[in-house]
Amino acid sequence: MRPTLTHVALHVPDLDTCVRFYQRFCRMQVFHEREGKGQRIVWMAEPGREREFIFVIMPGGTDRSLAATDYSHFGFALESREAVDAIADRARETGCLVWEPRDEPYPVGYYCGLRDPAGNYVEFSYGQPLGPGAEDLPLP
Repeated sequence: MRPTLTHVALHVPDLDTCVRFYQRFCRMQVFHEREGKGQRIVWMAEPGREREFIFVIMPGGTDRSLAATDYSHFGFALESREAVDAIADRARETGCLVWEPRDEPYPVGYYCGLRDPAGNYVEFSYGQPLGPGAEDLPLP
């Protein structure tokens, strides 16, 4: 049997603020909520990917307080460099941009990074051999 990655579960300090962040910047949607162990648990996914990969977001976490040199992150692919710039502009306005847009050699591509309300870093990229346009690129 081959394992398949289906979800990441996150304990966060403020559930509603994190849900709004992933809705606003990642266009993820809440498609399931339930009470578990006396607390609300939210399942989020990109539209149409609810059976492929989701975030399970639960209250009770602490701020991750990642160092500026820590590149642990969740990665989201975008359709263009302009889309990366647009995300960076919105993040700059709200004070959550941690990595200005930059170009790196293939396979990294063009990307920026945001800090979610729980302290996780979230990368938005274009030109990686993953996501939109990947079928036109060679594997690294």
